[in-house]
Amino acid sequence: MPARRAMTRHLPLALALALPAPAVHAQTPARASAQAPERVLVAAPTAAAPRIDGRLDESAWSRAQIADGFVQAVPTAGAPATERSEVRVLYDRTALYVGYRLYDSRPDSIARTLARRDAGGIYTDWAHVAIDSYHDRRTAFRFSLSPRGVQADGFIFDDTQRDANWDAVWEGASSIDSLGWVAEFRIPLSQLRYSVRADGRAQVWGINFAREIARKGERSYWSPTPPDRPAIVSVMGTLTGLDSLAEPGKLELVPYVRVQSTQSPAQPANPLHDPSDGEAAVGLDLRYRLPRNLTLSATFNPDFGQVEADPAVVNLSAFEVFFPERRPFFLEGTDVFRFGGTVTFNDDDRPTFFYTRRLGRAPALRLAGSDVRWAEAPTQTPILAAAKVSGKTPGGWSVGVLGAATREQEARYVNAAGDVRRAPVEPTSGYGIARLRRDLRGGNTAIGAVGTLVARDLDAPALAPLLPERAAVAGLDFQHAWDDRTWTLSGVTAGTRVEGSTAAMTRLQRAPYRLFQRADADHLALDTTRTSLAGRFTALTLARTGGRHWLGSTTFEETTPGFETNDLGFGQRADRRTLSNVVTYRENRIGTQGLARLFRDHSVSAYYTHAYNFAGDRVTSRAALGAGGTLRSFWRVDAFFSQSLAVADDRLTRGGPLVHVPARWSTTLDVTSDSRRPAVLGLSLAADGDSTGRRGRGVGLSLDMRPSAAVRLRVTPDYARRTDTDQYVTAVGDPLATTTLGRRYVFADIAREELAMELRADWTFSPALSLQLFARPFAARGRYRAFKELERPATFGFATYGADRGTLARTGGTVRVDPDAAGPAPAFSFAEPEYAVRALRGNAVARWEFRPGSALFVVWQRQGDGALDDPLAGSRAGLGSDVARAFRDQGRDVLLVKVSRWLGR
Repeated sequence: MPARRAMTRHLPLALALALPAPAVHAQTPARASAQAPERVLVAAPTAAAPRIDGRLDESAWSRAQIADGFVQAVPTAGAPATERSEVRVLYDRTALYVGYRLYDSRPDSIARTLARRDAGGIYTDWAHVAIDSYHDRRTAFRFSLSPRGVQADGFIFDDTQRDANWDAVWEGASSIDSLGWVAEFRIPLSQLRYSVRADGRAQVWGINFAREIARKGERSYWSPTPPDRPAIVSVMGTLTGLDSLAEPGKLELVPYVRVQSTQSPAQPANPLHDPSDGEAAVGLDLRYRLPRNLTLSATFNPDFGQVEADPAVVNLSAFEVFFPERRPFFLEGTDVFRFGGTVTFNDDDRPTFFYTRRLGRAPALRLAGSDVRWAEAPTQTPILAAAKVSGKTPGGWSVGVLGAATREQEARYVNAAGDVRRAPVEPTSGYGIARLRRDLRGGNTAIGAVGTLVARDLDAPALAPLLPERAAVAGLDFQHAWDDRTWTLSGVTAGTRVEGSTAAMTRLQRAPYRLFQRADADHLALDTTRTSLAGRFTALTLARTGGRHWLGSTTFEETTPGFETNDLGFGQRADRRTLSNVVTYRENRIGTQGLARLFRDHSVSAYYTHAYNFAGDRVTSRAALGAGGTLRSFWRVDAFFSQSLAVADDRLTRGGPLVHVPARWSTTLDVTSDSRRPAVLGLSLAADGDSTGRRGRGVGLSLDMRPSAAVRLRVTPDYARRTDTDQYVTAVGDPLATTTLGRRYVFADIAREELAMELRADWTFSPALSLQLFARPFAARGRYRAFKELERPATFGFATYGADRGTLARTGGTVRVDPDAAGPAPAFSFAEPEYAVRALRGNAVARWEFRPGSALFVVWQRQGDGALDDPLAGSRAGLGSDVARAFRDQGRDVLLVKVSRWLGR
C-alpha cells in the first residue's frame, strides 16, 4: 500500500530543531548566510531559581542578555523572521533556564492544539532550544514547548540526524497574552552531558533557538541554517558564561509496579487453557552517569504493556515481515549503535545489523505433531535484564555497548496419552553489541567499528537444529565530507560468522535469501556437514549532499552468499552485487519564474539500479522517476514511476531453477491537503502490472480532524486488490520431471484483496493527562486458480493442470494433482491454500504524568482473530462485512495498571 507521508510530514519538526516561524513584526535583520559572524550569547547566573509558570516576571530575566534577530529557513531562506522573538538564558548549579518572548501581531491566531507529550503531526506553534553540551558540533539535545505547554524532546546526532525517541526529565510552561506568547524551560543539568572542567574555566556550549509559526508555515532560527547543505548542529551559535557548574546528578531510578488481568475465550476441551488470568510484576529502570561523559542505562524485568501491538498482516512470501521497534528502552539512545549505512539517496534494501526486535522475540519452536493434542506457549520471550553504556568522550569517541539476557522458555502440551508435559521452545540467550566511532576534522570525517555477538544454550535437542549456537559480526565504516560538506564519500564493510549444529547450518544454507541447494547455481553448493557459515557485506557511496539545486549519489554494494545477520540484525539479501544511482534537482525557495511560482519547494529525482548475483545473472534492472513538491497553498503532491526490465529471478522457485520474469512497472501518487486546516485529507494511489496479467491496484485515504484544540480524530482506510500470475505454492519431488531437475514447481494465479481501517482518537485534558484510543480492523482474502507447474528453467513458461496437462481436483480442503493423467508420473496433493481471514487490534491508553518523569498508565488491549471455515464461500461476501465482523469476534482482552516513579534530581 502506498506509504502515507501526509500525516507524518509535519511532526513538530521539532524533531531536529527545524521549525517554522511567521509573524508581522519583522525581526531585526541578521546574518542571512554562512558568511555572517557566529552568534554568541552569554548566560546569566541566578541566585534564585525562577518559577516555571510561563511568565518571565522574575527580575533575573530582565538582567539576561537577549538573543534575537531570527532568520527564516522556510519559506524564504535568509529573510528576517516575520515576527519578533527574544530569548534569554539563565543558569544555577542545578539547571539551565531558557525564556522565550514570542511576539505575534495576531495573538488570537496562534496555533495552540493540545496534545500529549512528544505527539507528532499536531497543528501548533513551537519554541525550540537545542543544546550542544559536548560542544563537538555534531550532537545536541533538543527541547520544545508549544503555546499550550505541550513538551517534546529529542536528540540530534551526526549533525543532522534525529532521534525523536530520546526522553529527558525537565519542566516547561507557556502562556498566551496580548503580545503573543511566552515559553519557559527548566532543563536539569543532569539531563545534559558535559564534563566539569578541572581548570575551573567556564563551560562553552553550542546552542540554537528556533520558532515555528504554524499558520504561516514558517520556520526561523537564531543562528541561521544554510539552505543549500545539510547542517544543524555545526552551524549553532555559542553559549558562554557557564561558570562553576556543579557535577550533574549521577543516579536516576525509575521503579515500576504493574498489575494485569487477562480474559480470553473459553476452550472447554483444552485442559491447559485458563480464560481468566491475573499477574503482578515489579521492575526497575536505572541510569547512572559514568566518567568521561558516558551513561549507564539498565532495565530489570522490563515491562512494555502500554506499547501498541503490531498490525495483522497476510504474508505469502518466503521472507520475514519487518516490524518497527516500539519499546521505549530500545528506542531511546540507539542512534549510537547504527551501523551499515552509507550516505546515499538510493538505498537498495541493505541489511540492518542491530534489529532490537530480536531481543524478546517470539520463541523459535512451535510445538506440533501427532503427539501434541493441545499446546500453550508464550508469545514472546521475557527479557531478564538489559543494559547499555553510551555517550561521547571528551576525546571525540562515540561509545555504545549494549547487552541483554533472556531465559529459557517452555511450553506446556498435552500428548496423545493425555499427559501434560513441558518442552523448551526458546533457549537461554545472551545478546551484545559494541560500537565505536571517532569524529575528526570537526566532524567532517568519521571512522568507526562495530562488533555483535549472540550466544545460546542449546542443550535441548529440539532447539539445536533451529538456531545457531553463536553468531558474530565485526565491521568498519567511514565517512569523509569536503567542500563545505557538499561532497561525501562513505563506506562500510562487515563480516559475519555463525556456528552451530549441522542441521542448523543446513537450514541457514536453505534460507530463502540464500538457497544454496539450487541445482543450476554453479557458484553455490549445499554442504550438510558444515558447522559454520561466514560472509561479508561491503558498500561504498559517493554523494553530492549539498548545493543549490543538484544532489545525487552512486552506491556499490556487495553481499556474499554466506552473509548472515539475522540473529541480532535483519537481512533478506545475500549473493548480490548492486549499483544504485540517483540524481536530484531541487528548488527549496519560492520564486517568480517556472515551477517556483507554484511551489514552495519541489524536486525531481531520476533513479537507476542494477544488480547481479555472483553467477553473473542480472537480477535487477530498474529505472525510476520521482517528483514532488509543496504548493503555495500548502498542499503536497508526490508521484513516482518505476520500470523494471526483464531479468532473472533466483528466488521465485524457492530453491529451484532460475526463472526469467518479464518487464514490470509500478506507480504511486500521494496528495495531502493543507495541514494547517482543522481537517486534513490525504489520498494515496498505487498501481503495478506486467504483460502476463499481473496487476495491482491500491487506494489509501486519510482524514485527520481537529474538532477542538484538545481532540484529534484520524481515520485511515486502505484497500488493495491484486492478481499475481506467479504465486509459489509448493515443490514436489518427481524423478520423471527431468526438465526441471527432478522436482515439479507448482505455482498459481492468485486474486487477493485486503481492507484495513485504522481509527485513532486522542483526547488531551492537559499536557500531563491524555487518553488515546486505537483500533485497526483488518480483513483479507485470497483465491487461487490456474494451478500450474514451471515448464523449463530460465523461462517464465507454465503448464496449467487440467488444461495444458494432467488433472486437478479440489475437494475437502485438499488439492489433488495428477501431472500427466494416465501417464507414469505419480500424483500428489497439498492443502487448499485459499484463505479468508480477519483480525482486530485495539487499545485504550490513559496516561497521567503526575510529576516529571513519573507516570500512571491504565491500559486496555484487545486482540482478536477470525477466519472462515470455508474460504471459498467466504470470498463471495464483501470485505466490508468482514471488517465489521472483526469487532464482534471473540478475542483476548487485557486490562493493566502500571505506575512508575522517577527518582533523581
